[in-house]
Amino acid sequence: MPLPSFHMIDAAPQPVATFSHCAEIDGWVFLTGQMPTWPGEPDRPLPDGVEAQTRRVMDNLILVLEGMGLGLENVAQARVYLTEFDRDYAAMNQTYQGYFAPGKLPARTCIGVTGLAVGALVEIDMVARRP
Repeated sequence: MPLPSFHMIDAAPQPVATFSHCAEIDGWVFLTGQMPTWPGEPDRPLPDGVEAQTRRVMDNLILVLEGMGLGLENVAQARVYLTEFDRDYAAMNQTYQGYFAPGKLPARTCIGVTGLAVGALVEIDMVARRP
């Protein structure tokens, strides 16, 4: 059985902890949860509000996917973590949905949590598959 390979993507934001941007094994690519941080600007304040943070997170995930030669069409599953679930679910969901083609939404779990790194309101991780 092959071992996983671990990847850091230059265009993506620097990790806020000790992890790789993604790991790949047998054509499956596991993307670490992305925060609403800015590539190349680790000290820049987070965007205001869950919609803007969701856009930044999704844009960061796209950078990781593109760094692996993939796109959102390759995503099979996503997990969303929200610190203010009741307040932010609808707004996050509307923003998230806009990134995918109609009828091409990956399987998804959305979880309310008590806190996220860097004081973020939202974090999203994904699993993608090579064609």
